[in-house]
Amino acid sequence: MLTPELQQKPVTIGFREFVALMALMQSLVALSIDAMLPALTEIGKELGASQANDSQLIVSFLFLGLAFGQGIYGPLSDTTGRKPSLYLGFALFLAGGLLCLFSTDLKVMLAGRFLQGLGLAAPRCVIVAIVRDQYEGPQMARVMSFVMTIFIFVPAIAPTLGQGILMVAHWRAIFAALLACGIITLVWLATRLPETLPVERRIPFSLTRIKNAIREVCSHRVSIGYTISLGLISSAFLGYLSSAQQIFQKQYQLGTLFPLYFAVLALCIGSASFANGRLVMRFGMQSLSRWSKRISTVLSLLFFLYVLSVGGQPPLWTLMAYMMVTLFCFGIMYGNLNAMAMEPLGHIAGVGAAVMGALSTLISVPCGILIGLSYNGTVIPVISGFTISGILIVIVMHWIESASEKRIMDSDSSE
Repeated sequence: MLTPELQQKPVTIGFREFVALMALMQSLVALSIDAMLPALTEIGKELGASQANDSQLIVSFLFLGLAFGQGIYGPLSDTTGRKPSLYLGFALFLAGGLLCLFSTDLKVMLAGRFLQGLGLAAPRCVIVAIVRDQYEGPQMARVMSFVMTIFIFVPAIAPTLGQGILMVAHWRAIFAALLACGIITLVWLATRLPETLPVERRIPFSLTRIKNAIREVCSHRVSIGYTISLGLISSAFLGYLSSAQQIFQKQYQLGTLFPLYFAVLALCIGSASFANGRLVMRFGMQSLSRWSKRISTVLSLLFFLYVLSVGGQPPLWTLMAYMMVTLFCFGIMYGNLNAMAMEPLGHIAGVGAAVMGALSTLISVPCGILIGLSYNGTVIPVISGFTISGILIVIVMHWIESASEKRIMDSDSSE
């Protein structure tokens, strides 16, 4: 028996509207993180944070919720369809937002942030499955890159929005704004997006199937390798996000100019995603990712040595130049690594995206928290995070590519 929603004639949605809606749902994650950054110190003080670095947990706990949530929504979306899973996620996100809005101490705030992350895991995970339902290979990478291009403009302006709200209202108004954005996105999703997983392709919920999917992802060198690479990229990025407010506002004393500098760096990732959407059909995912990882890793190693030589206090212009190039390379890699990790998992897109997202986030959260909490008034912890993650990504991707080359050689010799 079909649900009323499935009995209705699906609404048509154009390519541009599809990309815009996917980007908006994805952007809620960035908005929920980056709009908080200018207010972290103020929130920590009002809610009784014992140490300055404890305020970073307001960012980290949302990522923790993302890690746990992604293991839920993928299998659920394969069973019930993509949209019911998204509805559940939005309900949790809105409930977490209310908890944050009325929090009276840091523990309640962190509980609300975890719940927000648990809810945001739905769009974070299910969006990949929705795109994979309709596209594959370079076409999927192209769509994801355009989604990322729009998505990245949100972190570019989110700190400015947060700073603007702080100028005219209490920090709690930021959470009220997030609630409004969540409601608007939910209405758009419910009224415009047709269900992308037909009833005949749905799979009954089964713990055995989830276990088998985990085994398949972890045993497939391409999927697990690129998933680990995504986790390593996110580790360095989370460490940077957690420390950005302290680095720019305190270490470099930029004050209210912090959102401007943060926006410049965010736009580097956005421009990279846009460029990747244009270039991936011509040069291929692997080639673009390979050159991006080489450039970012070599640059990180050289800049790390320079940062050590100046006691962790490089001139601001050198830090910005380094970060702009590195984050541009990260923007190139992110969409491609997602697509390459998902390419062998089309037959289990929902649970595959869930496992991939959960594993990459479980790698990134503890490492990112460690980098952030290591902040000591210098940029050494953040730059070391980029350097170490870059070296590990080179090793992992070499491991993936060596296996592919071996299979090609074996195939040629057998012929």
